[in-house]
Amino acid sequence: MTKNTNVTAEILAIGDELLYGQIIDTNSHWISQELDKIGVKVVQRSTVGDNRESILSAFKAAEKRADIILMTGGLGPTSDDLTKPLLAEYFDCDIALVPDALEAVRTFFEKRGRELTELNRLQAHLPTKCTYVPNEIGTAPGMWFEENGCVWMSMPGVPHEMKKLMQDFVLPKIKEMYLLPVIYHKIIKTVGIGESWLADLIKDWEKQLPAHIRLAYLPSLGQVRLRLTAFGASIETLQDEVELQISRLMPLIEKYVYAFGNETLEEVIGRLLKQSGKKVAFAESCSGGYISHLVTSVPGSSSYFQGGIIPYHNHFKNKLLKVDNETLSQKGAVSEETVIQMSENVRELFEADFGLASSGIAGPGGGWAEKPVGTVWIACASANRTITKKLQLTQDRILNIQLTAVAVLNMLRIEIYGKTE
Repeated sequence: MTKNTNVTAEILAIGDELLYGQIIDTNSHWISQELDKIGVKVVQRSTVGDNRESILSAFKAAEKRADIILMTGGLGPTSDDLTKPLLAEYFDCDIALVPDALEAVRTFFEKRGRELTELNRLQAHLPTKCTYVPNEIGTAPGMWFEENGCVWMSMPGVPHEMKKLMQDFVLPKIKEMYLLPVIYHKIIKTVGIGESWLADLIKDWEKQLPAHIRLAYLPSLGQVRLRLTAFGASIETLQDEVELQISRLMPLIEKYVYAFGNETLEEVIGRLLKQSGKKVAFAESCSGGYISHLVTSVPGSSSYFQGGIIPYHNHFKNKLLKVDNETLSQKGAVSEETVIQMSENVRELFEADFGLASSGIAGPGGGWAEKPVGTVWIACASANRTITKKLQLTQDRILNIQLTAVAVLNMLRIEIYGKTE
């Protein structure tokens, strides 16, 4: 094979069960991650059902797009498993018995005290143009082809079998065949600013990035991840170059950056509370305990989470949190005045350094002209002050709960740092 520094791959998942949604394709996600680690760029991930024309068409399309085609699924011995016969048809070759494969299948069944049936023997019949790749933990062998200027590898769809073939054979083989570039990723996590505003804020910095360092915007609920991807020959050099670019970026967006890498917002909150020796409590109305759930999902949260209340009805806002009935009747549960009292009183009740509150109209019903669905008030009380914020969110109930949680946790993050928005 000719060595190349720009190696591309396509992942092809085969099986009706994937299209029907009966099985989630975790294989393609895992393979993509592993290829990225060794410098192979995945240009396409495709899913195709157990249909002759569809599979052959997918083979033809993948061959035009990629240097390496990695397939999973369709390798069983029954009539609906089409990958093997269609690979033989595509490469115009016969299917023949491979003695080593037959011995491996026989041994597999003998170790388990089971009889080798004629149907199982078919697993040892492979296309004559493939290289047999033993599957030590299953019955369906891997099949490696070098045809039509591409590398092809067919693997079982069972995740642990596929992963072992990838780790033991496919990845080492690819690294042996190709001169691969080094790829380095760095994730910058931001919160409290939308994608378009963030892009506008850093557009001049983005324009001066060198050609071998690329920026991607990855928005999610209330957050935007910035991914810097650098290509080169030395991981150490790339890391230094990326850090230099980040040092130029941070003065522009520092107040929105809460983490680098995989750390979640609730994990950052936990770390900050531990470092500062502070404790927190929540009074959640519209978020229904979701914020407390996020915070307590972090190991060690008992050292800083004091407790919470979910006073969903006004009666309990008054009875448990001492929110004035006059405030509730005149201003309403969804008001700045109400969340101020909720946050201050939950802080006092649980002897916390920070008390946070949420109250809003999650939807889909309950809104009106002055306070439509998606109207949410949040507050954070500390010893020195209480801050509030009004959110105008969406028409979707679950989305509103999730966005409220992000906003509350970000408010807490800012207060721990002692900064203002």
